Amino acid sequence: MARTKSRLPQTGNRLLVTRSCKYIFAQVIDIKTGKTLIGLSDRIFTAEKKEKMTKTENAKVFGEKFAKEAIGLKIKEVIFDRGGNLYHGRVKAFAEGAREGGLEF
Repeated sequence: MARTKSRLPQTGNRLLVTRSCKYIFAQVIDIKTGKTLIGLSDRIFTAEKKEKMTKTENAKVFGEKFAKEAIGLKIKEVIFDRGGNLYHGRVKAFAEGAREGGLEF
């Protein structure tokens, strides 16, 4: 994990994505201060939705909603940090949803 973070730029905001077996978590961290600007989980959105969706489809919808929340806090550009996970499956779906929602990385 340390090797991945050392390759990232050391300025700006970092979008960190973490996944568990069931849920996906995302937070935007200010790199200089180390403070979390926004942090959300798809557990909130899973409880709100009515129709059945796969975890990958849910991750894409969560990415779009997360982007809208971040843009509401005037966060437009981020550095994507996949947290050691492969850019595949739910992590990729979240990233695509965040891009469609308006985040730039």
